[in-house]
This record gives sequence, structure tokens and C-alpha cells, in this order.
Amino acid sequence: MTGPYIRPADLSVALEILTAEPDRRIVAGGTDHYPARVQPMPEDRILDVTGIAGLRGISVKDGVVRIGATTTWSDIRNAADLPPAFDGLKAAAAEVGGRQIQNRGTLAGNLCNASPAADGIPPLLSLDAQVVLNGLSGARRLPLSDFLTGYRKTARAAGELLTAVEVPLPQSADRGGFLKLGARHYLVISIAMVAAVLKPDASDRIAQAAVSVGACGPVACRLPELEAALVGADLADDLGERVTDAHLSVLSPIDDPRASAAYRRDAAKTLVRRLLTDLSAGYGAKEAA
Repeated sequence: MTGPYIRPADLSVALEILTAEPDRRIVAGGTDHYPARVQPMPEDRILDVTGIAGLRGISVKDGVVRIGATTTWSDIRNAADLPPAFDGLKAAAAEVGGRQIQNRGTLAGNLCNASPAADGIPPLLSLDAQVVLNGLSGARRLPLSDFLTGYRKTARAAGELLTAVEVPLPQSADRGGFLKLGARHYLVISIAMVAAVLKPDASDRIAQAAVSVGACGPVACRLPELEAALVGADLADDLGERVTDAHLSVLSPIDDPRASAAYRRDAAKTLVRRLLTDLSAGYGAKEAA
């Protein structure tokens, strides 16, 4: 099978093509790839993976939520059976461009593009997601935090294809959220964004917390000092009040046309506080009901 554009229907065929031509461009929706082609340039050789039926869809098996690589943001946004911990990922799905982009853009494309402002990454980091990479020799799994190695860089090896994202199935009491700041509501690159997942214990205190920030460094990252400080807190308290500047010391925002580094850092702190306050207020409202 040759030609500048190939759309195989079988994973093994796609891997054979990719192994033979490791420089062939992988496309899964094309919402990042084609808008970037604004200047005349050599024709790309495309491997379109959207024809591989097994790569799309959401399933739960053996305590793991599996989201296929070509699952679209509309698929995620409209998934009715995901537990509340996935509410942050679903909220992010609603912020990935407009509806047309959400209908075409895919999970794997968002991750492999590896933009610091990729909306899907902070919620997936907060869900302890790992990626599944397939090659002709088999599959390997990496934590998402290890897969993202730098600005628009990943650990995907030549001949490999990201086929799925896997998340440990959360408990029904776990809850997640996502907030994004941009110059307008839709079709905008983030100035800062945050995601969080809170896991309560039997006494309604935080047993584990995961908080992530995006667009404030070359890759999105977790806030381990804040996560540790939240453990043991009463979920009914205003958790946003616990956030300090020191908790965001791992961030490395830059100045660019969208915002200054100082503004980004302050915005990230405000968003983290707001999200944690919203999650704790939501918990209190649920208990009162």
C-alpha cells in the first residue's frame, strides 16, 4: 500500500506502514495538522488512522476505563456512563474549539500534538491516565506524565502508534472538575487551565487529591505540594482557601502575546482556588440535598 494518503482499516497494516515509513505523518481528525499548513510546503505523506474501528470508543473492563485513540471530544462530552471523576475531562471536551472541532478532533491527536495548552491533558493527568503505545513487537504503557517529554515532544518511538488512554476506574464518590481561562469562551488557546480530582475517605475527608495546571510551562503538570496539603481536609470546607503561592512553585509560565508570565501565574492560582472551592461547595450541596 503506497501513496501520499493512506487510510488503513486494520491496526496491523497501519503499524507495518509506520514501521516502513516512520516519517509518515499520523493524522486522526486533522484539526491541528491542517490549520498549521498556511504556507506552501512539501506535501506530507499521511497515515490517517480514523478508519481503524477498534481505536474509537469508551469501555470499562477489569477496573480500567479505556478511551480509544480516535475517540472524539464529542464522544467524550456526551458519554453518559462515565463516573463523576471524569467531569473535568468532559468539561475540557466542551472547550476544545467549537462543535465542528469537537466532532472531528480526537483524544490521541490532542495528546500527540503535545501543546502546553492542550485542553485534554490536565484532566487526564489528574485521573492518573496512562497511554498505550502499539508497535509491531507489541504494546507498552506509559504514565501520561512520562509520555509528555517537553514542548510538543513525546516519548512515542518510531513505528509506534498511540492506540488508547487508560484510567483506573474511580470510585463513585470521587469528583473532578476543570476550568479554563482564555480571551473568549470558544475557539481560543488557553492562558491558563486547571483540573482536579478529589477522592474522599469514609469520614468525608480527602484521602487523595490530584491537581493539574496547563499552559503555564512547556508541559502541563501536577501540583504535588498542594495535593499533599489537601489530604485530610474536610470536603465540606472551602478548599480554595488552602492554596498558597508556594503550591504553584513548579510552574514555569512564559510571556507571550496572550499573557505575561506574572499574569499566568496569578491566573493559575485563582483558577485552582476557584475550582477547589467549586468542588467543595458542590459536595456540600449534595450532602444537604
